[in-house]
Parts: sequence; structure tokens; C-alpha cells
Amino acid sequence: MNSLHQFTAEPMIAYFSMETGIRNDIPTYSGGLGVLAGDTIKSAADLKLPFVAVTLISRKGYFTQEIDTSGWQTEKPVAWDPAKFMALLPEKVKVRIEERDVTIQAWIYLVESPTGGKVPVLYLDTDVPENQLQDRGITDYLYGGDQAYRIKQEVVLGMGGVRMLSALGFHIKKYHMNEGHASFLVLDLLLRFKRDIESVWDERSVWDIARVRDLCVFTTHTPVEAGHDKFPYPLVQQVLGEIIPFDVLKDLAGKDHLNMTMLALNLSKYINGVAKKHGEVSQMMFPGYQIHAITNGVHTFTWTCEDMAKIFDKYIPGWANEPELFVRSGNIPELELWEAHREAKKKLLAYVRTATGHEMDPNVLTFGFARRATAYKRMHLLFHDVDRIARITEKGKLQIIFAGKAHPHDENGKRLIQGLYGFRDRLPGKIDIAFLPGYNMDIALKLVSGVDVWLNTPLRPLEASGTSGMKAAHNGVVNFSVLDGWWIEGHIEGFTGWSIGAAATSNVTSANADNEDAADLYDKLENIILPKYYNPDKSAWARMMKSAISKNAYYFNSHRMMRRYVTEAYIR
Repeated sequence: MNSLHQFTAEPMIAYFSMETGIRNDIPTYSGGLGVLAGDTIKSAADLKLPFVAVTLISRKGYFTQEIDTSGWQTEKPVAWDPAKFMALLPEKVKVRIEERDVTIQAWIYLVESPTGGKVPVLYLDTDVPENQLQDRGITDYLYGGDQAYRIKQEVVLGMGGVRMLSALGFHIKKYHMNEGHASFLVLDLLLRFKRDIESVWDERSVWDIARVRDLCVFTTHTPVEAGHDKFPYPLVQQVLGEIIPFDVLKDLAGKDHLNMTMLALNLSKYINGVAKKHGEVSQMMFPGYQIHAITNGVHTFTWTCEDMAKIFDKYIPGWANEPELFVRSGNIPELELWEAHREAKKKLLAYVRTATGHEMDPNVLTFGFARRATAYKRMHLLFHDVDRIARITEKGKLQIIFAGKAHPHDENGKRLIQGLYGFRDRLPGKIDIAFLPGYNMDIALKLVSGVDVWLNTPLRPLEASGTSGMKAAHNGVVNFSVLDGWWIEGHIEGFTGWSIGAAATSNVTSANADNEDAADLYDKLENIILPKYYNPDKSAWARMMKSAISKNAYYFNSHRMMRRYVTEAYIR
């Protein structure tokens, strides 16, 4: 752990992500973006790529979610000790924030693969005695505080991260920004490669933009406008000062405010969205840039439950590091696959009972829905017509397990969670509804492997990718989803799952989307899904499970994703 020579002897890919979900008890992630970063790092280790990751320590985590009896969410800090998991490095670097020197230290965590590959992860931390009290807390809360707090965090991540890599002796051949939070790294690179020209007609020629662009890769993850960080220039002036001339900065990051996405777009040679559809939507959002698409994947070994892993070990040896072998899922006897799923379901329902006191029936068709509680995810779509869903479930019982956090400042998101409790009270004896508080990686694995159907109902085209459905497929759980994000590519109607609503032909949201999508959801639930599930012969359902594994899990994994980043982004 103390020697970095094995990592500094060759050029590396530096992967910057504001949040990183590597393991459940290192709570430096809030959801899908961070877990994707963790899966990326694990696959880089499995594939023995020359890779180093940079993130923030988030000493107080995102938050611990608590739900009261009315369904209202409250938040508490996460108490965790970095020293239990990682080592503190002696090197320190400084950045200027509000005309003060802010000192940054780094913790190192080593992700080690059974293949022998290793990836160091650097967790940047401003909680050092040299700093003023206000600066010691910059790296405390993931996505906490106000705009000033956020921009300070992004200075530490981007500029501090580049300086820390240099101080530690890393030789970086590409800087990969996982979302715009890390975009300030390009400013540090501009300063580093500033041309030594005594007299120039145009001060822009001092800045070696082409050289910086050659070094940078940018992945955008959201088609939602609010997901792109923007800072007013007076705040930028206050926090950063005039680090480069403001007329140059405004050319690179936007005239009216500093747009972190625009900064990354203008200084990256390779830019991509995270699904084919998302690439198209991003191209529309940012015309004039060439935006590619590399569809996300999930780390196969991490997101396969114990019961399924035993089946795969028996019938598809080598699956964990060669997920393309899932094409051989036809070798698995259907009843054995069904029994493995039943075991995973029993474990999930036992956890539901422990966590909520709620008893659910293992023989009832069980839907799972777990995502950030925000309006466009439409977690209430199943209850769009309460009377109709009540009538449908007279033909076959249905139960659904929800999980997910609302951002602490998102009152509407909190009301969405609370609304689920209202539906539970309105539909007693019709639909059994449970909500699992404190959604995290451990709960996610129980959910994606233990439910029968994974439900996803985003408002098109606002789902960039949607990796939870890929995790479900790794466990033979079929998807029932709006055709957006990855599901456009993974969906084969009646084989890997079912679609909800219209085909994915438009890049704009239909004004009548809720009515149209709910009607299709109800129709397929009543006439296809319930009859198929309650057929006493489970072989037909098990065949769909095998299709989900062989046609979805074999492709939508982070090994395939990382191979594409290497060939399309890193070696260009």
C-alpha cells in the first residue's frame, strides 16, 4: 500500500468521479453515477488496465435515510472512519480558494482483482490541521451545501486531483471526466501547458487548448438540464479568482455562467453519452460537438447474487470474468434456475420483514422499483388509475417493493415517497406495498435478484442509461420498462421482458405520456404478465429468465464497456 512505484512506472488513465461506490461500507456514493464509477474501477482491475481513480472522501457520506410512519424522509450524516479501509499518503498539495491556500491530502484504497489486476483509488480530503475550519469541511458531504460549497468541492476534485497525481509521481496519458463535476481539471492542465510567449497579439494563443483537449475524455450522464452544474461568474471570481482571463474562460465555459459541461465539451477530444439514445439526445442538447455513445454496463461479479452465482459456476464456468459466456445460458435447466431465483426471493422477503416488519408472500408476483425519488422517474405511474390497478389485481395478486432516496433539498421528491404510503393505505388487500429505507448497494443486490420483474417508468427521453435493469438481468430478472436508455438496446418483447408505452422514436416528451404509458402498462400486466407468471408450469417464465441472462447480461456489463473505452477513447 505504501509504495506506488508499481503504478507510477507506466503511463496511466486517470478517472475522475465526484462519487464512487466501490463497497457498501465506504459511503462515498449517492446512487447510479457513483456505483457505475465503482463498477468501472473493478472492471479496470479485472482487465489489468493501467488505471488510477480520483474522488472525494465524503467523510459524512451522502446521508442516512430514515422514514417515519407517515412516509416522510429525514436525513442524518453517515459516520464512517476512512482509516479502517485505506491508508493516508504523506504527500499534500494546495489549491487557492477565496484567496486562501487550501491544503489537500489523499487516502489510497487499492481495488484488487482475483485476476491479479490492481487499481489505486485516491480519496481527496481537506480535513487537515493546516486548513481553516470552513475549509476542513469542504470534502465532508457528497452533494451537500449551497453553490459555493459545491464549486469549492469541484475545485478540490478537478484541480486538486491533477496536482495530487503529479505530486505522487503518476504519468497520465488520459484524464477521463465522469460527468462535469471534475471539469476544473482542464484549467489546471491549461496552466501547466501555458506557452512561454513573451509577446503575442492574441492572449488566447498562450493557452495550449489543443494539447489539453488531446489529453481529455468526457462522459456526460444526464439529459436533464438541472443535472449540468452551472455557476454564476461572480461566484467563480469569489472562489477561484481570475485563474485564467475571464474572456478566455467564457469562450470555453459559456458567456452567461460557467457551465461545467460546456467546459468539458470544449476541452475533450472524445465525448460520449452512456447509451445510444442518450448519445442522440446529447447531440441535440449540444449541437456542434461530436458526441459518441458507449452504453453503460455493470460489474458482473458484484451484481450477481449468491444463489445465481452457484448456478453459473455449475453450468457456465468462467462467467465472472468473461460475461460473454452468458450466451450459453441455454445450458441451465429451467427448474434449477427457477429454484435459485426462489431462494433469492425468499432472502429478499426475509429482509423486507426484518427492515419494515412487513410480511410478503413468496408465491405472489413481485415487482421491484428502486431509483432516486424525483419527478421524471415517475415512481407513481403504477398507481395512475387506482381503480383499474385494483381491478386488475383481482385476477392475480401483485406486490411491489420500492426503495430510493430523495435529495435532501428536494421536497417534491420526499412527497413522492410519502405518496407511496398513501397508496398502500388506499389499496389494502389489493396490492401489497413495501418501502425499504436506506437504499444502498447491499439492499440493491437483494432487490435486483429477489423480485420477479424489474419496473422502470422514466419520462422519455430523460433516462440516460438506467443500470439497475442490467443488474436485474444478471440475476435472470426480466425488465418491464419504458423504452429509454439502455432498454431500447436490451429489449426483445416477450423474450427479455416487456416495453411500456410507445416506441423510442422521438427525442421529445409526449404531453400525454402518463396516460399512454399507464394504459399500456395496465394492458400488459393484466393480459400477459399476470397470466404468464401464474401459469403452474414455470418453464416458460424460466425461459424468459434465461433470455434475460443470455441476451442482456452477456452484453450490458462493465467489461464490455471498458474494452470500448480503451479502443475508442483511451488509445486515440
